[in-house]
Amino acid sequence: MMRIAIATDAWYPQVNGVVRTLGATVAELDRRGYEVELITPQRFMTVPLPGYASIRLAMAPRFGVRKMLGDFDPQIVHISTEGPIGWSARSWCQAHGVPFTTAFHTRFPDYAAARTGISAERFWPIMRRFHAESHAVMVATGSLADELATRGITQTRRWSRGIDRWLFNPVGGKLAAMEDLPRPIMLNVGRVAVEKNLEAFLDADVPGTKVVVGDGPALEEMRARYPQVVFLGSLQGEELASAYRAADCFVFPSRTDTFGLVLIEALACGVPVAAYPVSGPVDILGRDGRGADGTMPATVGVLEENLELAIIKALRLDRTAAAVFGARFTWENATDQFIEAVESAAQGAKAGPKAGPKAGPKAGRSLEPA
Repeated sequence: MMRIAIATDAWYPQVNGVVRTLGATVAELDRRGYEVELITPQRFMTVPLPGYASIRLAMAPRFGVRKMLGDFDPQIVHISTEGPIGWSARSWCQAHGVPFTTAFHTRFPDYAAARTGISAERFWPIMRRFHAESHAVMVATGSLADELATRGITQTRRWSRGIDRWLFNPVGGKLAAMEDLPRPIMLNVGRVAVEKNLEAFLDADVPGTKVVVGDGPALEEMRARYPQVVFLGSLQGEELASAYRAADCFVFPSRTDTFGLVLIEALACGVPVAAYPVSGPVDILGRDGRGADGTMPATVGVLEENLELAIIKALRLDRTAAAVFGARFTWENATDQFIEAVESAAQGAKAGPKAGPKAGPKAGRSLEPA
């Protein structure tokens, strides 16, 4: 079986879609007999990301990454993130002629712009440079692939997402902390951070109770600004599934997520979705809320620029239909796509030099670690 090294700056105990995606994929690869080496921040001394203490970055990981990759001797390296570990793995691959794939999990330029006030356009040259020599840039949706193509990143391959169907399903208990709240209950799950556009949900003038599950740098500020909202902090496993089941509607106000793993988890638990008609929700639900291919016989989500209207409409939808639709997303299918991408990249590298895109306009000083 193929030896695959996976290098990532995002790993447990972080709770986010990147970590959940990698964890599920590694488990499926292991089940199928692939030899996988994980290079994560847990193997290094770390420092907290400024302004985001729950995310810890590896300190000067280049030497350690080189040794780990050299000892493992991978046939291919998958680089999941554009952080210190990702840049170090990329440099090792270039130096040793080992093919690598990358993933575009996060709209880093948009997130960086939201946090710094600097235009997102300043960060795109760095993204182009990072992904330029990747044999396949894995993306969760077709619309993200189209968007990256306009940015000069063209060698994309689809890598969708899945749910743990034994955990996220409509059968089971409901979170006790939510059972006695005034109905309808509208739920959001995710990082409590500026880039998630959470205020659009919390400011919505709709009756009932708003519940937020998640941690993040803006949590205490949000608790102070919105005392009427129930903030439950981070939940995982069966507690998280029971929170989904206890809700009447799942509200996804983000305009920057590349997919929205929590969205399909909510659907699989039988919770209709309200969101904006943007990449991610549109790719999952389709503009009419009947799936991207429009084949779902019932509407399972509502996408509207008026989020209040989307919530009101979503509260009328059928929970059983939502659960049926959410169950379509499996990690088995997603991992098939991942394996196809890395195996194709490895075979392509054996065939000869990769004819990939150029890095794009000169970016000036890079963020690559020294």
